[in-house]
Amino acid sequence: MTDLAVQLDLPAAAPDDPHGIRIDNPADGTVVGRIAAAREADVAAAVASAAAARALWARTPATDRAAGLRAAAAAVRDRVDDLARVNQLETGKPLDEARAGVLAGAATLEQYAELGPVHRGKTLLGEVHATDLMVPQPRGVVAVLTPWNDPVAVACGLLGAALVTGNTVVHKPSERCPHTGLLLGELLVPHFPEGVLNCLAGDGSVGRWITSSPDIDVIAHVGSSETGRAIARAAAETGAKVLLENGGNDPLLVDAGVDPEWAAEQAATGAFANSGQICVAVERIYVHRALAEPFLAALTARADRLGLLPLVDARHRDKVHEHVTDAVAAGARLRAGGVLPGEPGTLYPATVLSGCEPSMRLMREETFGPVAPVREVADFEQALAEAGDDRYGLAATVLTRSMDNAQRAWRHLDVGTVKVNAVFGGAPGGAAQPRRASGQGYGYGPELLDELTATKVVHLEPAPG
Repeated sequence: MTDLAVQLDLPAAAPDDPHGIRIDNPADGTVVGRIAAAREADVAAAVASAAAARALWARTPATDRAAGLRAAAAAVRDRVDDLARVNQLETGKPLDEARAGVLAGAATLEQYAELGPVHRGKTLLGEVHATDLMVPQPRGVVAVLTPWNDPVAVACGLLGAALVTGNTVVHKPSERCPHTGLLLGELLVPHFPEGVLNCLAGDGSVGRWITSSPDIDVIAHVGSSETGRAIARAAAETGAKVLLENGGNDPLLVDAGVDPEWAAEQAATGAFANSGQICVAVERIYVHRALAEPFLAALTARADRLGLLPLVDARHRDKVHEHVTDAVAAGARLRAGGVLPGEPGTLYPATVLSGCEPSMRLMREETFGPVAPVREVADFEQALAEAGDDRYGLAATVLTRSMDNAQRAWRHLDVGTVKVNAVFGGAPGGAAQPRRASGQGYGYGPELLDELTATKVVHLEPAPG
């Protein structure tokens, strides 16, 4: 196969370039392509370009900024199949899911094109002879660091909100999907003035150079908690505002009285969609003992039917398998999967474990793979207590026929999003505000526009005479 970077006319790296990023196909282990990584001088130039463009872009009418987003969304829609194919080659994401992610990204750009021009401030009641205003203004230069598991949809959300509110941007996609990220940049950049949107490929060192720059005003990061903590430390030195969505350890609570087959279908969707590589994937399951066995039987059957699923790379597969083997060594029982295949690529079987204990890493840490650890509980109170005993705070799902238990759950669980009877339910445009180790600040929705602007209070009154 010809190097994908060469095919797409992206900055390719030579095979012997020590700074190049090599991507292997998770499905069969073949080399997809090699991307040239940005150097420190490239980062400095990109940040300087964004800083130079910020004043003019901030003064650009909101309707004109929105027009740029609409044109960018149209360009993404025109290349939906190319973006989806590249995403599949780099990360193993199923083609239909990759395509849906690209279309979601285009729709998000269009959404912010509508919301941006009507993002408004407030007037305050004061003296009758004076005027008091609260005016939202762009914050300046925004660093956007995006993940590999849904690279187009996530990037378009953060980029769209930042650009339509008058900020300039330096974007670094994950080093696990640089072809996808740079292709997206090639499609978006031409629809904005020079310097407004800058895209760089690179690993963690490039991210550190960006986030440590004193000219960065906001850092928006979706990715691991470890990286999020490093970003927060860097921002404490520079004074940049930080928006973080850093994964979770989302519980699924299965109450007595629900249909175990339906509950197993919900659990399988939550644990195995995109090979479990979703920020709000189901990471741990608490099932009432009254329906534990039929639930486990149905969930195991679904896992067996799915079989092998692609994980993004060998390093990630090793981490997932380590969580599983640690749990088995500590007494968990494998019901499905859990065995490394002897095939090329980085495939891993849909895995179900029963007999899981709260102390297991599988229950305490984010696994981010196609693994469904199940813990049998005596009652809903135990499920609620154990589900809430966690350092993350992203999301949770509750399956119940009891309105009382549903109310108790959403009030008790200290997470940003609680879903009742739909593992991936939610209205379009809804914002999410992660808590604790899962991050801080709103992601998506109209509220993201507030995060990416600063409020200026203005008091106007006439001079004497």
